[in-house]
Amino acid sequence: MDLEDFDACVKDWEDLSAEFKTLEAANKEYLQKLDEVGDLQGKCVKELAHHHYRMATLQRSLKKFQTNVNEEVLEKMNKDIARREVQLSEVEQTLPKENGLYLKIILGSVNVSILNKNDKFKYKDEYEKFKLILSVIGFVLSVINILTNVRALELAFLFLLVWYYCTLTIRESILKVNGSRIKGWWRLHHFISTVLSGVLLIWPNNTAWYLFRPQFMWFNLYISCVQYLQFRYQQGVLYRLKALGERHNMDITIEGFHSWMWRGLSFLFPFLYFGYVLQVYNAYTLYKLSFHEQATWQVPVTSFLFFILFLGNLITTSMVIPQKLKDNTLLALFGGRLTQQSDKDEKKSSSNKSE
Repeated sequence: MDLEDFDACVKDWEDLSAEFKTLEAANKEYLQKLDEVGDLQGKCVKELAHHHYRMATLQRSLKKFQTNVNEEVLEKMNKDIARREVQLSEVEQTLPKENGLYLKIILGSVNVSILNKNDKFKYKDEYEKFKLILSVIGFVLSVINILTNVRALELAFLFLLVWYYCTLTIRESILKVNGSRIKGWWRLHHFISTVLSGVLLIWPNNTAWYLFRPQFMWFNLYISCVQYLQFRYQQGVLYRLKALGERHNMDITIEGFHSWMWRGLSFLFPFLYFGYVLQVYNAYTLYKLSFHEQATWQVPVTSFLFFILFLGNLITTSMVIPQKLKDNTLLALFGGRLTQQSDKDEKKSSSNKSE
């Protein structure tokens, strides 16, 4: 709302100048706290590296003393070391990390670590929403390309796929820096998908392409539907992990299983495996097309890439479930014992205070 006269403007400026002094003082304190936080981060990183080094040395030494020792003490030490590794991993999630090689190439030395837990959750949530939005756009373009035969729309869709998978590789690399336990295959999957989309983009407009085009559009239509189902499942998992206070809420779909997640997975897995069947069917169709008289080098290359995607997806999805169940059981075991020990220490401390 505008001021009524000049005198009111002068008075408002004087009030604002007084308020600016408060802002300056707050900003000075903020900068001081930032310096203190930086010093504490450096100290924690140094201590963490020291602990990792000492524990690695201790584990190597223990392997030499497997005989003629107190087995009970040795077993207790091994369990304590395993529990300590979990504790160090949790500490590590609260500290900034160095970018991987891919992020260094793309972003340079910019620090992409997110230290606030809520900010991590927001970034992960935005990542899932980004995939959903692009899946909807891909679904619409696939339908249009099935119903029409416009080269410009085909190229627009293929270019969208290249951009989408390139963006995913960057976002997932940032997730990795911030503690996501994403499997290496899923990141490699999107690198391969980027190459595959690029090869499809430069595929000449010939008979071989138009023989494969309808199948490819129907395939993308189905994949968009599966990605929507994954989004619904992952959002439920993500919000429940946050509600339960889980530290590892940066995991992506089909990572970080808990017993209550199986209900959604039992519904999702058939759709995933059918998508893998469609991938190998694409590879087979393209292999037969490679003998076509107008087939170019893009045909056998895309056939090979589709087969690699099928094989990697099938093996990784089939192996990740028992592995995650085992990891979750170990974490529950160590976490439960750690909680019991903390309760004992707390009771002991309370007893000493009472005395």
